Amino acid sequence: MTWEEIDWAALERLRGLFLSGGGARAPYWRSPEDLASYDFTYGERIGWKWDAVLQELRQRAWAPPGAARLAVFDWGCGSGVAGRRVVSWLGPDRVGVLRLWDQSALAVDFAAGAARARFPGLRVEHLTPGFLAAAEPVGLLVISHVLNELPAPERQALLDLTGRADAVLWVEPGTSADSRALIEIRETLRDRFRVVAPCTHQAACGLLVPANARHWCHHFAAPPPGIFVDSSWMKFGRRAGIDLRSLPYAFLALERTGSAPAAAAAAGFERVIGEPRFAKGVAKVLSCGAAEVRELTVQKRDAPALLKQLKRPVGAMIYRWTRTGDLIRDGAQLVPARPGAGGDGHS
Repeated sequence: MTWEEIDWAALERLRGLFLSGGGARAPYWRSPEDLASYDFTYGERIGWKWDAVLQELRQRAWAPPGAARLAVFDWGCGSGVAGRRVVSWLGPDRVGVLRLWDQSALAVDFAAGAARARFPGLRVEHLTPGFLAAAEPVGLLVISHVLNELPAPERQALLDLTGRADAVLWVEPGTSADSRALIEIRETLRDRFRVVAPCTHQAACGLLVPANARHWCHHFAAPPPGIFVDSSWMKFGRRAGIDLRSLPYAFLALERTGSAPAAAAAAGFERVIGEPRFAKGVAKVLSCGAAEVRELTVQKRDAPALLKQLKRPVGAMIYRWTRTGDLIRDGAQLVPARPGAGGDGHS
């Protein structure tokens, strides 16, 4: 796929379906060209969100539990961008099989072909409804951008499927509705899973208290800087009516209780939700910790280096604060792992 080959009419039709949730009523892929155009544009933007999530998991020194060669199951795969990003992050040598399922056979065929082209020699399986109804373990369950399309019975079936997973990686748009839906799922599953991220704790979500009803758990991915000098991406942004700078997402990373626990690298730290809000010489951060979600203040006169770091963060904003009440005096960031420590650089 190249920019010259994109089917713009198909992209406009697909965007209308995404915004309306119309994809829940019928498969929206009409041809392999639909999928190729989507994968090259909207799918790539979703891939940047996955890159941010997977880099945060690396920062937390976490990898999914299980065998030396993992089974990865991309549920509702669409064009397969999420599954490919996860295989790249793990390294294809650690993946025994990539399994794909979608209500659209066209989508599964496209995703399988793209995965085989990207990772020659990788075992890729098309799953049948029989597999979904069986009791076979599914390994690492990958879910991406599906909640706003799932009627209640299908959402429950997906939650039931998590019961067969060793770990779950789930990424959604960073809207209030999707974030709140993920929080509900977190609370439903935390008796069976350890919460790896975005939380730094296993307690009930602090956003559920009435005082935090206006907030939601979301974060922002950084697009590759080169797209802002790429005329084709700029044209896409204008035609699609989207701000290329803004990539909000919500996510969950879970591992099954009873598996050998990964090191809790972020224990005692807090995760900044959304983005800091800056005024002259001061920043406000919404900080999530084991005790609560609370707005805190950083003043330049107290912590000039920290204030500067918050303006240009490297890695996820996971900090151990030194504070007096709601006033942050200093903060130590959970140090990001060495870039490129796994996968092929996409993450």
